[in-house]
Amino acid sequence: MIDTSLVVGICLLLPVLGAFLVLILGSRPNVRETATLLTGGLTFWHVWGLLHHLREGARPRLELLEIVPGVQLAFEVEPLGLLFALVASFLWIVTTLYAIGYMRGHHEKNQTRFFFFFAIAIAGAMGVAFSANLFTLFAFYEVLTLCTFPLVTHHQTDEARKAGRVYLGILLTTSVGFQLLAIIWTWQLADTVDFTEGGILAGTASNGVLSAILVLFVFGVGKAAVMPFHRWLPAAMVAPTPVSALLHAVAVVKAGVFTVLKVAVYVFGIDLLGTLAVTTWLAWVAAATIILASLVAFQKNNLKARLAYSTISQLSYIVLGALLANEWGVIGGGMHIAMHAFGKITLFFAAGAVLVVAHEKDISRMHGLGRTMPITFGAFFVGSLSIIGLPPAGGSWSKWFLGMGTLEAGQVGLLAVLMLSSLLSLYYLLEVPVKAFFFRPPDDAHHGKGIKEAPLPSLIAIGITASATVGFFFWPDLWHELMTMVVSGVGQ
Repeated sequence: MIDTSLVVGICLLLPVLGAFLVLILGSRPNVRETATLLTGGLTFWHVWGLLHHLREGARPRLELLEIVPGVQLAFEVEPLGLLFALVASFLWIVTTLYAIGYMRGHHEKNQTRFFFFFAIAIAGAMGVAFSANLFTLFAFYEVLTLCTFPLVTHHQTDEARKAGRVYLGILLTTSVGFQLLAIIWTWQLADTVDFTEGGILAGTASNGVLSAILVLFVFGVGKAAVMPFHRWLPAAMVAPTPVSALLHAVAVVKAGVFTVLKVAVYVFGIDLLGTLAVTTWLAWVAAATIILASLVAFQKNNLKARLAYSTISQLSYIVLGALLANEWGVIGGGMHIAMHAFGKITLFFAAGAVLVVAHEKDISRMHGLGRTMPITFGAFFVGSLSIIGLPPAGGSWSKWFLGMGTLEAGQVGLLAVLMLSSLLSLYYLLEVPVKAFFFRPPDDAHHGKGIKEAPLPSLIAIGITASATVGFFFWPDLWHELMTMVVSGVGQ
């Protein structure tokens, strides 16, 4: 029988190997991109293989070294981490496929550098997903921040450099100033930083102290984009669309909300969270982020900017799920990591396709464009349904469980927030395909006649993610199974 610790190591090392293959093969684009796709496929295959061991009750573990007594650089596969790893590794393949068409079709420079740092970012995401303790998570969280900085600043313009400074400034300030302090404080109180079923902080300090640590964690995880630490996300939209897909769906923001869920379940424990008054206050901060970001999205004419604020809103759904401090909320929050990832990446893929084909960024310039790009805007419609939470799209399941969580918590007001947010997203997302299909093009538009879609690799990627979004409505079993393991302790 294969050593499961070896499989964990392979999942962590394969993206790094892929990155260096990209550098070696940089002068041969076709071979370079084939190597990236093969590496991504192998990574996903090995991650998928860990599911069998988890179902049998094992928790594959890899210990590398002891940093200080009681604190190790160590990795352990548990259900929530496997969910994140499955999403990130699969979408690496699809985003690479999309990027081949986009980067060539848009004549982007420095493509080798792009694929190199993209692979390193996936390695960082794998490290976050399989972290066995807060130290390991923090280390790879920072790796993910630093290796995505060159992607955000890819175009090397003044605007890109400014966006990069905002990106790095907010994420490093929150993680070092708040998150690291919370980790050290947790270690001092619990004498461990290991992720443990039921949490490690119960009975270690007063509710006031534990509340302060929770606040530091929630705002210290800047990648979760809880207001007011959200500005880095819309600023980063200056990057190429495949980078936006990475930020919003594959790795970066998902690492943020994954961290919040992981801390809620395995550091505090949902029972302890339910006893802290600050948990309800923070839940309402997340609710405010949901509504305010939706209102800002309303006002954005630039499609990527609108999608960026939509992401800020949707991320707080997951944060809210963690802070509801009950099983329904945690299940809904975890499932929304996957459902939002596939829905939102479809929307960004579509936005990039429009830029490549029609060279349009503003929604007001996309009127009538659906007749030229029916597949692209049809996929945008499907992705929108998932983000809104309407059948037949997967997002309807995660939002259903989140709604059940608000009722179990006795928070009817939070349920009203979720419903209002869905109504707002119904308008600001469906406005795009409706105007594309049913409105007249602007008088000065040059969309041309006939069907003209994105390059074939990009179009295939759009089709895969849109199909998966619908498929998860009919077959949500995998994500639900993993989150049920999380709340029931199966797999210890």
